[in-house]
Amino acid sequence: MKSGPIHERFRGFLPVVIDVETAGFEATTDALLEMAAVVLDIDAHGQLQPVARWHSHLLPFAGARLMPEALAFNGIDPYNPLRQAEDEESGLRRIFDALRKEQKARHCKRCILVGHNAHFDLAFINAAIHRHGLKNQSPLHPFSVFDTVTLAGMALGQTVLARACLAAGIAFDGQHAHSALYDAERTADLFCHIVNHCHYLAPGGEA
Repeated sequence: MKSGPIHERFRGFLPVVIDVETAGFEATTDALLEMAAVVLDIDAHGQLQPVARWHSHLLPFAGARLMPEALAFNGIDPYNPLRQAEDEESGLRRIFDALRKEQKARHCKRCILVGHNAHFDLAFINAAIHRHGLKNQSPLHPFSVFDTVTLAGMALGQTVLARACLAAGIAFDGQHAHSALYDAERTADLFCHIVNHCHYLAPGGEA
């Protein structure tokens, strides 16, 4: 696959793999507890690869709902001091600032969220953006995503993250799953594998 710089590859968007861990399934009411972001770029050989990552443990916002079933599933104790969690607004601002710098350095017009069930992650992030008035600080496209569930289903015949990774030859440790950073890193590996193995028609029609 021949490919130019990243700003020419995805219509000017910088792909950022994002995973969140939450205390439920309702973005407007349930706590956002973790967020991880992995920036992707094209190397000298035209291959997409992870190049930078950020992670934040977040404190529940005031009045947030904490569903016991969700906490049992992801194993998070929201108020455990060992998490070294930061308040939601500070954590988002820190990651957004870093992503904006990466975006500008690569001459991209915006970041686009890549995720496994991507609209779930984006919904929680958009809800947090609304809570704190961060619309102008967010580098992310507000509704467009790349979803590895769909891509993996088409390319590998699998839609579960662990099974799709194994089908792609990517090691997956179930004991580390449901950590935002681990899941984001494996999703990044999966997305890169799919993109790097697909046929790409470069700008100007050159394959």
